[in-house]
This record gives sequence, structure tokens and C-alpha cells, in this order.
Amino acid sequence: MKKYLWTLVLLPYSLFAQRIDRKALVERHSVITTKMDTLASVSVGNGSFAFTVDATGLQTFPSYYAQGVPLGTQSEWGWHSYPNTENYTLQESLKPYPHQGRQVTYAVQRGTSTREKQAVDFVRQNPHRLQLGNLGLVLLKKDGSEAQPGDLTTIRQELNMWTGTVKSHFELEGIPVDVLTYGHQTQDAVATQIQSPLLAQNRLKVRLRFPYPTNEFVDAGANYTHANQHTSRIVKQAATTAQIDHQLDQDHYSVVLNWAGKATLQAAQSHEFLLSSTEPTLTLSCLFTPQGGAAPSFAQTQTSSSNDWKKFWTSGAAIDFSGTADPRAKELERRIILSQYLTKINCTQAMPPQETGLTYNSWYGKPHLEMHWWHGVHFALWGRTELLEKSLDWYQKTVEKARAIAQRQGYQGVRWQKMTDPEGNETPSSVGAFLIWQQPHFIYLAELCYRNQKNPSVLKKYAELVDQTATFMASYATKEGDRYVLGKGLIPAQECFKPEETYNPTFELAYWRWALETAQQWRERQKLSRKKEWDEVLQKLSPLPQKDGVYLATESAPDSYTNPERMIDHPAVLGALGMMPLQAGTDSSTMHRTLDVIWEKWNWDHTWGWDFPLTALTAIRLYQPERALEALLMPVQKNTYLPNGHNFQDGRLRIYLPGNGGLLTAAAALCAGFDGNTKINPGLPKGWKVRWEGLQKMP
Repeated sequence: MKKYLWTLVLLPYSLFAQRIDRKALVERHSVITTKMDTLASVSVGNGSFAFTVDATGLQTFPSYYAQGVPLGTQSEWGWHSYPNTENYTLQESLKPYPHQGRQVTYAVQRGTSTREKQAVDFVRQNPHRLQLGNLGLVLLKKDGSEAQPGDLTTIRQELNMWTGTVKSHFELEGIPVDVLTYGHQTQDAVATQIQSPLLAQNRLKVRLRFPYPTNEFVDAGANYTHANQHTSRIVKQAATTAQIDHQLDQDHYSVVLNWAGKATLQAAQSHEFLLSSTEPTLTLSCLFTPQGGAAPSFAQTQTSSSNDWKKFWTSGAAIDFSGTADPRAKELERRIILSQYLTKINCTQAMPPQETGLTYNSWYGKPHLEMHWWHGVHFALWGRTELLEKSLDWYQKTVEKARAIAQRQGYQGVRWQKMTDPEGNETPSSVGAFLIWQQPHFIYLAELCYRNQKNPSVLKKYAELVDQTATFMASYATKEGDRYVLGKGLIPAQECFKPEETYNPTFELAYWRWALETAQQWRERQKLSRKKEWDEVLQKLSPLPQKDGVYLATESAPDSYTNPERMIDHPAVLGALGMMPLQAGTDSSTMHRTLDVIWEKWNWDHTWGWDFPLTALTAIRLYQPERALEALLMPVQKNTYLPNGHNFQDGRLRIYLPGNGGLLTAAAALCAGFDGNTKINPGLPKGWKVRWEGLQKMP
């Protein structure tokens, strides 16, 4: 009986409470906008396709929003490359660097000649993700001039995440306009219903425009120059449907329109098409497709959105802080709900997402694999492992590209790319080429899938990639005397270090140990023997470097906490505990002191959005709940969460989805904790009343 009672004490509070009213939980955080706010645009989408709208409910003012959260239309298939007329190649970016007595080539942003610089720029810029089109309104004032954002009054827009509905209202010169917007959940389609007397007055039309890619780091989808470098035309038209084809060099796709009632479609200016109706209501659906086909109706899209979003919110996990009096609880809950919505839309495609998802381009639309942990771990912890697995198949698709990198550099196994593209091609980067902390991610993500399913089929599916990932890791570690070292020739997750000087970063050493041991466990689960060469590295891997009782950023930086230039960027040393369990070679007391030093000395204004959840995760594992909350809600710019839920960084990165994903990972750990945890809600202070369902523990 005593044992039974003790077990009850350890169970989560939520198991004894009434089930969470998930609809009420989601709807109390509906996004409501009452002005033309360029940082408050909202999106609909399905993970493979996203459509972002301004306060009109469509993409009416893309140029006005270009410096805010842009009005993007992006898909997982929509990519473009400029013609390679000069035959530029990745090989032109390769430069040898010394590594343990030999030369290793890295793809870097070199520019010793005009040709080399042009080659590097071309390979970085191509392919780039496309902004597929702007679907918005043309609003005419009484004098015939086109309305501008300041002409709209009585604005009220609401995003209801329970159904995926964007409901928008505004007036132009006293005349109301009401717009409903939905995103289809299995097709790359958006649908809208527009009601206004302006339709009958021929003062409201729907406009489809095709922008041209910018070949710049950021593409907001509002470049209407270069009209002669692409083509668009109506190729099919009937009473209520039409197909418009868009051609950019060798890349081609179609936009299929489907409307109800009497309406007229006509070409206007270059790459601009107008749909006009004199009826009081216009319903329209718009399918973006590389293959043609029929667009779903407005009703079909509305039903798809409502049904699938309800299914999403009623499956997986939920956290309810409504019983907590602490005013921080409401804001944390808001961020959690909105981050679930945004990561579902932007981070569940068939490849790792870019850091700005399907909203607008950063780094030319290319994903960064070191961010996949922050984009994807939370799906498994929130009981939505299937959404994580959608992107894991990409590793199998691109494994030979990763193997080629390892072979070129003289290593075994596969070296996963940092900045890449849909086909797994490497992208030159003077920082990214030297990163290694993306390497263990695949093992971590596969392990989460196995933990949640305990199915031999998961082992069978991912075992070879786990094996090849670990093979590279063991091959990369170099014997130096009686120990194995990582580097020189690397840049750690804290990117302010020079590769020629840097070796044995604390976080990467700990991650190497955890991943190699986990890979050995995968072999044992398959009744295979442990690999001796992996155990050799595990037994002799360099200890975590420390000085004065705290962990250093790297063994090569004894001035980690005395040199201000070292206390910027990611406090990655915390990941040695925050991202993985306490293991051999890691000391919790030393990490406690390390966290204290970082908390007091770090330049938090020079960090990134995922650094705050990272800090919180470390605090949770050290049983410091108040510090965990303070980290998650730290009032610095790069920890800003906009009214639409996006994690704002700066004028270049107005949204940053690794921050949202990291927040959700930390939120799961606040409540469910981690393996070996013995406390209920270990990341929450006493007095917080929380109900939660369906969360999984972190490893």
C-alpha cells in the first residue's frame, strides 16, 4: 500500500483534474488586430503551403508589409534557379584548411578573384524558394484612385486558430468590406469569401500578381521589376474557372482559380490579373500547383480547414495555465498556443524548414540543419511524432550528398550539411561549413521517434542513417596522445570563434558522447554488437573543459567569461545539459555554477530566439523553476513574441521559428520534465496551478 500511495504522489496534477477544454484554451488566444500593423500579419496553411495576409484578409498591400512580416505565398515545391550561363560550381568555393596534420576542404565564401566570388554567390543564391504570387484586393476610392493602407477605417481582424479562419472587416469611405479566408489542409490552396457593396460599384476587384525573385538574402515577395524576365498568361478559362501559367526560366507552375457566380477574369498590367464581379458576394478559391488540376471550392476549403484544425488541437498535448494567478502565466500560454499554430503551418513539410518557414525567405529560402532540433523536437514531446517524421525522410533522400562531403574531407560515414536545399546540396558558408553540432541531431530526432512508438519498424527505418551518422562522428574525433579531440578546424554552436584556433567545445563534446552512446544502444536493440571504434572514442573522448569550477565554451578559450567578445551569440555551453540528460563526464554542480556566471555576465542583447528556451531547459534540469520562467520571458528584443505569435529578432529576421519551436520544447519540460525527473512540474514555481495532457519527457 505504501508503494502504491507513493506512486500516486508522483503522478501529474493534470491526471486528477477535469480534462482541458481545448477549444476554450485555443480560442482565448485568437489574434485580434484593429489597425494596419505590418508586424501583425497572420497566415493560413497546412505545413506544405502557407499564405500570409494583411488586415484586409488577403495580400492587398505587399509592398507596405515588405519590411514587416511579409505577405508570402510559399510551398515546399516552389523553387527557382537562375540559368547557370557561366557554369559555376560548388568546387570553386572549396578551400583547404589544416586539420590534425592534413588538409581538409571546406565550401566557404571565398573571393580571391571576381570569378570565385561570383561562383560562391551563385551557388548560395540558387536554388531559392519562390514567392508564388500575391492574391489581394484592388480597392478604389470615389475619385477612382487606388486606396492606400491609411484609407481603411474600422479595421478588425480575427484569426481563430481552432478553425483556421481569418475574419476581416474594414471600411473604405464608410462602405464596409468583410472577408473570410481559409487554407486548405491537403492542397496548396486558399479560399476567400468577400462581401461588400463596393463589388456592385465596380470599386472592389481581386488581383493576382506574380512578383519576381530578388536573389537577395531576404525576399518579401514584392518585387515587381524585371517584367520581361518571366511570363504569365491565362491558358484556360470557363464560366467559373481559369488557369494561369507562370514561367521563370526552366521553372513553371500554375494558379487555378475557381469562383461562384458571375465574375470576369482579365489580364491587366504585366503579370497582373483582375477578377471582377458585380454581385454582393464573391467567393473564390486559388490553387497553386506545379501540375495543374482543379481548385477546391470555397466550401470544401472551409470544411477542410475547420475539420483538420479541430483534429490537430484535440490530438497531441495541451497545457492550461488558466488557474494560475501569476500574470506571467497568461503571456506564456499565449506564446505556447500561437507557437503550435505557427510551427504546424511552417515546419511540417517534407524537408527541414528554413528559419522563416513558409512566410518569407531568409538565407534565400534554404534550411539550416543545425536548426532542425529547434524546429522539430517539440512535435515528439507534444505527442505529434508523425509531424516530425514528415521531415526525417529527407535525410534518406539526400544521404549520398552527405556521404560525398565526408568522403571529400577524408572521413567515414555521412557528414550532414548545414545550409542546404531540397536536393541536399551543400551551400558555401564561411561559418556553416565548419559547424558540427547538426551532426548528432538525426540520432536525437530518430531516438525521439523510437521512444514514442517503441516499434521495431522505427529501428528498421532509421537504423542505417543512425549508424552512418555515428560512423562520421567517430571518424571525425582525432586521437591526440591518449585522448580524442574535436578540432581544430571547427566553429562551435557559439559562432564567434575562429575555426583555425578552436577545439573541444563543451557542448559538442557532450553531444558527441550522448549521440555515440545512443547509436550503440540502437545496435543493441537490433541484437547487434557494439562497435569497438565507437567505444574507443567514448572511453577516451576529451573531458569537458573547465576553469575555476565552470565549464568553458571551448578548451581553446580559457577566457570564455573574462573576454567580452566571448559572451555574445549562443550560450551553447548550456546545451551540454539543457538539450541532453546528465551523463558520464557532465557534472550538475559545475553546470549550476556555469549557468550562474552566464546569467550574470552574458550579453543577452546579442543572442538569438532559441537561446532563451535553451537557458530555461538547463534551469529546469537543475531544478531552478523561477530562473526557467525568467529565461523564457526575458524582456529583450530577440525574445519578443509579436501579436501574431512570431518570435521577432531584428529588422532582417522579423520572424524566427526556432524560437517558437524552442519555446514549445521548454514548455513540455516545464511540466513533464525529463528522464529521471522526480518532481511534479519541475520547471514551474510553487503556487502555479497547471493542467496538462499528453506531454512526453525529454531524454
